[in-house]
Amino acid sequence: MSTLAEKTEALAIDVSCTRDTLSVVLSDGRVVSVPLPWFPRLLEATAQQKAQWELIGGGVGIHWEAIDEDISVASLLQPENFMRLPDKRVPATRGKHRAQVRQRRAGG
Repeated sequence: MSTLAEKTEALAIDVSCTRDTLSVVLSDGRVVSVPLPWFPRLLEATAQQKAQWELIGGGVGIHWEAIDEDISVASLLQPENFMRLPDKRVPATRGKHRAQVRQRRAGG
């Protein structure tokens, strides 16, 4: 016997911004908070502009007319699939340095 699970999409129902955070309340009860620097237009917007948002697509996204910004709920839930996030990995300089030392020793 198989059971078909109905996929439900989380929709935005409320939005708020602080100086450094965008928070979105979802229809399933979750609250998603992300750093405002992910969205430079919002980061630079005035408090009044940040407060003037509207839901689009029945809550699949949020739109700010004054700053021409649109953000989807999907991009908040899985940002790695929608935007380039800051790379927090430590650069591999040690291996690069060793290669440079070897090259100098070899006379190159």
